[in-house]
Amino acid sequence: MENQSYFSLYNLIAGCFLVLSTAACSQTKPEGAGVDWATYLGHPTSNQYSRLDQINKGNVAQLELAWTYKTGEAANYQTNNLIVDGWLYTATPHSRVVALDGATGKVHWTFDPSGNHESLADGDQRGLMYWHDGEGGRILTMKGNRLFALNAKTGELIASFGERGSIHLGAEMDIPGKPNVTLNTPGQIYKDMFIIGANVGEDVPGAMRAFDIRTGKRRWIFHTLPRPGEFGSDTWPENYLEKTGGASDWSGLAIDIPRGIVYVSTETAGPDFYGGGRYGENLFANSLIALDANTGKRLWHQQLVHHDLWDMDIPQAPTLLTVTHEGKEVDIVAVGTKMGLLFVFDRLTGEPLWPIEERPQAATKIDEIQTWPTQPFPTKPPPLMRQEYTEEDFSTISPRAQQMSKEVFRQSENFGAYPPPSTDQTIMFPGYDGGMEWGGAAADPDGILYVNVNEIPWFYQLVPTKKADGSPLPAGEKQYLIHCASCHGTDRKGNPAGGFPSLEAVSSRLTRETVMQVMKKGGGRMPAFDQVSQSRLDAILAFLFNEEKAIGSIDNRDDNAPPYVFRGFQRWNDEEGYPAIKPPWGTLNAVDLNTGTIKWKVPLGEYKALTERGIPITGTENYGGPVVTAGGLLFIAATADAKIRAFDKDNGQVLWEYQLPAEGHATPSVYAVNGKQYLAISVGGSKLKPHPEGALFVFSLPE
Repeated sequence: MENQSYFSLYNLIAGCFLVLSTAACSQTKPEGAGVDWATYLGHPTSNQYSRLDQINKGNVAQLELAWTYKTGEAANYQTNNLIVDGWLYTATPHSRVVALDGATGKVHWTFDPSGNHESLADGDQRGLMYWHDGEGGRILTMKGNRLFALNAKTGELIASFGERGSIHLGAEMDIPGKPNVTLNTPGQIYKDMFIIGANVGEDVPGAMRAFDIRTGKRRWIFHTLPRPGEFGSDTWPENYLEKTGGASDWSGLAIDIPRGIVYVSTETAGPDFYGGGRYGENLFANSLIALDANTGKRLWHQQLVHHDLWDMDIPQAPTLLTVTHEGKEVDIVAVGTKMGLLFVFDRLTGEPLWPIEERPQAATKIDEIQTWPTQPFPTKPPPLMRQEYTEEDFSTISPRAQQMSKEVFRQSENFGAYPPPSTDQTIMFPGYDGGMEWGGAAADPDGILYVNVNEIPWFYQLVPTKKADGSPLPAGEKQYLIHCASCHGTDRKGNPAGGFPSLEAVSSRLTRETVMQVMKKGGGRMPAFDQVSQSRLDAILAFLFNEEKAIGSIDNRDDNAPPYVFRGFQRWNDEEGYPAIKPPWGTLNAVDLNTGTIKWKVPLGEYKALTERGIPITGTENYGGPVVTAGGLLFIAATADAKIRAFDKDNGQVLWEYQLPAEGHATPSVYAVNGKQYLAISVGGSKLKPHPEGALFVFSLPE
């Protein structure tokens, strides 16, 4: 029996025993999670929808804390938790897997991957995979470059899977060796396979792969960066595989189980910001791709950014739903972008529901780079955020903030989401973190899609890897610029709010051995530099520790080194630390995909210090997605004010909120145990500000 058929039947039967609406037992009830939340984002369609309605508009104000579980770990806790047969499975900030009683929080078992492979680096993990064959269940989890299979009831490794219970994620990528490949977003289950994307370095070609869930052996592979002669290879220059990587899927996927189609959203090709060595459309980077889930064969694709030079990855999993379009029911796939655009396609044909326009974009003045002349824009729905910073967008928080906005605006170039590469400071708006982000979008059976959006301005600038007179930089400084500056900045100040720590005076905090280990293994948002030569790593280390004169020889000519690198991720904030733009800074949106119109839009999040000054609610930067329920509710945390809220899905009114001890940068889970409905959210991390401990918070109605 196929896994998804098993769960559909189980949820249908179990749902009949809940004290819910009588419609819960109808076989025509729409797709979505039922009693269990057994799949990442709730369902293979990634629709973040729950059929449960015990908690509804009429009683949600009574929602209270039922139990908590403290992980004891301080790192990003972004897990969308799984719940199966009354057991809750979570991946902690350090990727331990803990099985808990979904009604009480009692611990059933704990699995620590580090006990099996001590060299595994920590990194963000957003969920797990669950499979049941009718006899027993298993949990799939990942840490570092390994994926593990566990017995769902005992937490023990399944020895028949892979190499005594795990597989190396860098194996079977159709490239030499075993590169450091990780996985922050879980895949989806189809029949007896699990289908996954990957996190890869900028020099490792990406791929989609399906594996046998019993043995861990690869079933099929689709090269998201095509090999010579494959479809799409003509969108790359000669010898492109020697110069680039990436184009992978780190943000998640969706599967139409009955039709056997998997939908994939991909990132940019590497290097992210310098594209002089990869001119062309660069398929399948920045694309929505439909694949045959049985074979991995491409069915259709749509590229949403051509020749990306701005790190405009497709940041979220596609969402599958059904709408009424021009009087007919149409099964569609929708996906949002960092630019706040929603692209909507017929799920079978790949045809857009509304026309897509190719609009001209400004060309770069840097000789070594060519920009693609046009970029695609949907004619419907309208953008969910502003598409360019204008004089109307100067900050209104204070006279000083407004003046600063005006001064910087007049000193900076400004082109919207696709600024031509330049060595001058340019306003990047929409920005690198969205628009939409990895929390995903929720969709209800009425064809309404709910998604949160950021409206934060950033800066964009390239810097040369040579001195002004054309002479070479010291070896260590050059290698730092090439490999490290895009995240930690040319000034080494980093972007702590984005998960990139400062490297200033790093020698006073860390040993040389520790820094070298992090470079080799990776950790957090940093990939492992396992493809970088030891001599270059030594040069970077010498630069960070101010020991340039002591390093060994290195070929500073390095023909593969780009002539320009990215200055680093820099938010444009005012002197108080608020975004230097007129609010809103974060919004929650309901989009009617039957008509391609925005149904409602409200600010998401609040800075009390500003509202106490009489400033209307601004919304805040937000990470983590919404869940919509049959009870008419939209649950979301995500915000910088560390609250979880329930909104009326019909008008955006806040019906309930709870103050968490830290931000909930995760997508909630909704489930039921013994006839009682619960809401779970993972809390804690360092996306916007550090918090000492991750914890799981679970809510329910009072007895």
